[in-house]
Amino acid sequence: MRQKISILSVLLLLIFSFSAKGQETKKEESEIKLTPHQQVVFDIVKSLEIPEPVTKAEELPSPWTKGAQFQLGFSQMSLTNWAAGGFSSVALNAYVNMFNGWAVDQMFWENRLQLAWGFINSFGDKFKKSDDKIIFDSKYGYKAFNKVFISAAFNFRSQFSNSFNYPASGDRVLVSGPFSPAYFSFGIGLDYKPAKVLSINFSPLTSNLVIVSQEALRTKYGNRIDQPAKLELGAQLKFDYKHQLTKDLLVASNLVLFSDFLNKPQNIKIYWDFFVDAKINKYFSTNIRTNLIYDDNILIADKDGVLAKRVQFKEILSVGFSYTFGQIKK
Repeated sequence: MRQKISILSVLLLLIFSFSAKGQETKKEESEIKLTPHQQVVFDIVKSLEIPEPVTKAEELPSPWTKGAQFQLGFSQMSLTNWAAGGFSSVALNAYVNMFNGWAVDQMFWENRLQLAWGFINSFGDKFKKSDDKIIFDSKYGYKAFNKVFISAAFNFRSQFSNSFNYPASGDRVLVSGPFSPAYFSFGIGLDYKPAKVLSINFSPLTSNLVIVSQEALRTKYGNRIDQPAKLELGAQLKFDYKHQLTKDLLVASNLVLFSDFLNKPQNIKIYWDFFVDAKINKYFSTNIRTNLIYDDNILIADKDGVLAKRVQFKEILSVGFSYTFGQIKK
């Protein structure tokens, strides 16, 4: 009972104290007569400060842009007592494209990793690889004037697993493998961006390192039999084009021209990638990727096994699952 009376007394005292504080606006503090207990409560209430509302600090936009795209195409065919003949088969193509970029004031740094692998397995025939690549690009630039940047560019290309040719007569023939070959390229020069969809990079000082780890393949890719790595020094011109024509249609192209000052500079090496992606809906798309390569150091065998300098061309048409994470550059 005493505890209840004490609590009630405190509440009444607080009410009286706030009432006395309200009267302070009409009278001078010296005119208010308070008991010692009231004065203590009044001083406590007077010292209280109501905090101002905290405003959320404005978040600055991140200098980083990143994203990834994953595509998967799958097909299967089964034949049972099929009079016209043929083989049951299954095919798979997977493609991953990851991008990470940074831009602040007059500087930029762009990185891209492309991974692809595919196969065709005809039951009754042979397992054959249809696609295999690892490509990593990194480019740093500092604005020199207008739309021109001083740049440094790095590129790496290789594959995951062994590849074979299957001549009409005879056993399969090894044609490539992990780090057989592998290409490392580094160049310093200028990067010109006349439009948002186009970038032109000229590197008058570019070094290429051609690695062929498997001895049996070295002469095929221009290295001596006792030369696992070969250095090339020259100039490189690179065109990057990417245009979102419509909301669901994108076209991208990459062309690289390289002249080796140390060995027949008049023979220009050509690497040209072309990509078209048509989006069907959020999860499915159809796309076509083509790759054209001409390198007079690479010897290609025909159907009879005769090695010679030839134009390499690959085309992949895929319809299947496609999903994009973040902001991707195709």
